[in-house]
Amino acid sequence: MARRSARPEAAHEVTLIPLKERCEQCGQFFWVAHHSHRTVAMLSGLWRMTLVVRQCIEPSVTYLMQRYEELVTLRITDQERIKARLQQQGHVILALDGLQPDVGHEVLWVVRDCLSQEILLARPLLSSTQGDLTALLKEVKAQLKQLEVAVTGVISDGEETIGSAVAFVFPGVPHQRCQFHYLKDATKPLYEADRNAKTQLKKQLRGVRPIERALEEHSTPENEAIRGYCLAVRASLTDDGRSPMPPSGLKLYDRITQVSDSIARVQEKKGCHRL
Repeated sequence: MARRSARPEAAHEVTLIPLKERCEQCGQFFWVAHHSHRTVAMLSGLWRMTLVVRQCIEPSVTYLMQRYEELVTLRITDQERIKARLQQQGHVILALDGLQPDVGHEVLWVVRDCLSQEILLARPLLSSTQGDLTALLKEVKAQLKQLEVAVTGVISDGEETIGSAVAFVFPGVPHQRCQFHYLKDATKPLYEADRNAKTQLKKQLRGVRPIERALEEHSTPENEAIRGYCLAVRASLTDDGRSPMPPSGLKLYDRITQVSDSIARVQEKKGCHRL
């Protein structure tokens, strides 16, 4: 029988666990699907590493998501359905936009019809030059020409390369800027003023966490109510908002005013003076 050589015990230990504990689809807690150990020799000594892999307790959720993605793919690629709908419609208003997940990655350009909400073409591009976008729009133009469907307008975010490509491929077709980007630029001064006002308001709301820590020592109905108010204040501070959506500074002011009015009503019922 072969003799096994003795190995020193690990002096350090680290556990690699998933960052998420709940499934994003069903909300259930993940169960441990894999649990393994390994000893690794490093310059600092021997490390005992533990790997924990978790999976959703409802495998049907993943199955349903995959089936849903397949159905969406089939619907988008159903050219006969899109052809019949566009021909019945008679004309289209194209919307062109690109989505870049991260710097250095490919940009997913999507061309869709604003009237029918149908996606006509989606393709990743390494660059967003005028030549790349021109080739993209020419392919859409050829597709619509076969269907005998006219292009009556184009909507985009107003980038210079997009404007040049649209003017080259669709001369004489009106090119309008997207309402979201138009309103975002128009309300930019108001958004900056609202953000500065929110910064000044947040300075007056510091010190919520020390109050919560002090209340943890004594569990009383009053302390629980105060902790609820502290939680409402902290929740209000996390809503940053996005232009041109409702201003986050005004939303914070309204929520803090509601909290203050609620505290005032409680004090009036108890016969206390308002602080």
